Amino acid sequence: MSMDNNIRYSDEDLAMFKELITKKLELTENDCQKLKNELESDSDNSLKDTTSTLQKFEESSESISKENTINQINRLNKFIDDLKRALIRIDNKTYGICKVTGKLISKERLMIVPHATMSIEAKNKK
Repeated sequence: MSMDNNIRYSDEDLAMFKELITKKLELTENDCQKLKNELESDSDNSLKDTTSTLQKFEESSESISKENTINQINRLNKFIDDLKRALIRIDNKTYGICKVTGKLISKERLMIVPHATMSIEAKNKK
């Protein structure tokens, strides 16, 4: 499948997006690692209280907190995967092309959502 050069971002644009995505990827991976460390240290430091009512409350609260942290980690991992796929599309020079319309996704949208695979028009039609 050969691509018409008019229907892709220039190498300069792709390099700029690659830099943006690489920075976002590093920050997100760091955030994810911090949450994983927090989760591990929380399980190491679980409080052993003798008052059963207080202990149950703390365990329940701790369980909700752990669940929230796990959900955050899962969301960050999905974002990391999306960013990595965007980097592959940059290398393939298919980055920024809407998978529905085949037209370029606006630079403004890609600056805000660098892993976007659909233009606003295509996304709104869904």
